[in-house]
Amino acid sequence: MNQISVGSGKGTVELDAEGVLHLVWNPGTILVADDVHAAMATVNEVADGAEYPMLIDITNTQEVTRRAKSVFSVRCAASRIALLGSSPVNRVIANFAMARRTLPCPTRFFTSRNEAMHWLLQEPLP
Repeated sequence: MNQISVGSGKGTVELDAEGVLHLVWNPGTILVADDVHAAMATVNEVADGAEYPMLIDITNTQEVTRRAKSVFSVRCAASRIALLGSSPVNRVIANFAMARRTLPCPTRFFTSRNEAMHWLLQEPLP
């Protein structure tokens, strides 16, 4: 499937051949609540009523505003989420998202794309 631009063009969403949704934020992105809402709407549109594992690449994300963080607990078409990052800033963003809210699906942070994909493609959770 082709990449679909998210909201104001700060990222893209696509569903790959393995059935994994990919949300990739552009370099230097500062995420606000509208960006996260737009991304979730695009994910739901691409999923078309089904649920898929989702890889969210936050490697190049510069900042996530407080209001954007509050949106993380809203359910979307993801059956599980792997957050992919590489820097201490990415880890802080991920830890905040995972620790502060009740998440709608299993979510983990990874620094390795291969490990993230392996976890996402495991047997579905009961």
